[in-house]
Amino acid sequence: MSAVWLEQRERGSLAVMKGGVRLLLSVGHTFGRLLLYPTCAYFLASSRQARAASREYLGRVLGRPARLLDIARHYLTFAKTLHDRVYFLAGRTGEFAIEQHGLDVLERTLAKGKGCLLLGAHLGSFEVLRVMGTLERRLPVNVLLYPDNASNADAVASDLCPELKARVIPLGRPDTLLRVHECLERGEIVGILGDRALKSDKTVRCDFLGAPATFPQGPLLLASIVKAPVVLFFGLYHGARRYSIHFEPFTDELSISRKDRAAELQPWIARYAQRVEHYCRLAPYNWFNFYDFWRA
Repeated sequence: MSAVWLEQRERGSLAVMKGGVRLLLSVGHTFGRLLLYPTCAYFLASSRQARAASREYLGRVLGRPARLLDIARHYLTFAKTLHDRVYFLAGRTGEFAIEQHGLDVLERTLAKGKGCLLLGAHLGSFEVLRVMGTLERRLPVNVLLYPDNASNADAVASDLCPELKARVIPLGRPDTLLRVHECLERGEIVGILGDRALKSDKTVRCDFLGAPATFPQGPLLLASIVKAPVVLFFGLYHGARRYSIHFEPFTDELSISRKDRAAELQPWIARYAQRVEHYCRLAPYNWFNFYDFWRA
């Protein structure tokens, strides 16, 4: 799989982003929402490849050809979660209604003292858990991220919520695995998203929304190396200021031999893809992979 998403340049300078964040926090959430509409209209008109990717995905998940209005709603949903991210990071979570489902699954897993891997996707908002866990519930949520993608956005996030910066573990560094081990040994959470791959990543093809799609082996291979339990996580946006957080047990420990890793990981990754598909159908406009996801 060509990692097209990594080749897409981050749009907007750091200064513009910081100015935009200050503006949003000063004018308030409701007025800030109004500013999203002309912004989305601009991106809808100017982003041909992302628009085509949105059309293909929506056609699959909705079971009918996607209309321009559907694509506009898809863009706007993405913009709204980014907008809400500003308020989450600024500590204003009390302005939102957030339902929690399966939190006992996570708490039981952590009670064993081994920590866990939290496996999610680019579906809805991971930020809702990071902020609530770090600032409100005091759940130690560390996140594995690609270091050079959306660096301006990460810089803005660090300014808004410095507590989260120390919880980021860059992927692909010599000490990445060591830092993951240390977090798990302390009984902490390590979050990773399992639906995008780097060019160098080993991948498998799994059915997703009716056609084969490419998923990376890395997240579940990591789980097998560190011998950590895996819990699935999805934070869905439901309109207005409403979110729901969903946790599901996935595996207590994943054992994969070195002989044929791809074949042994295939059914696990297929199971993950099925759960992502389930939540895509629950909240179809929450899927935020704006590139040709099904290209081999």
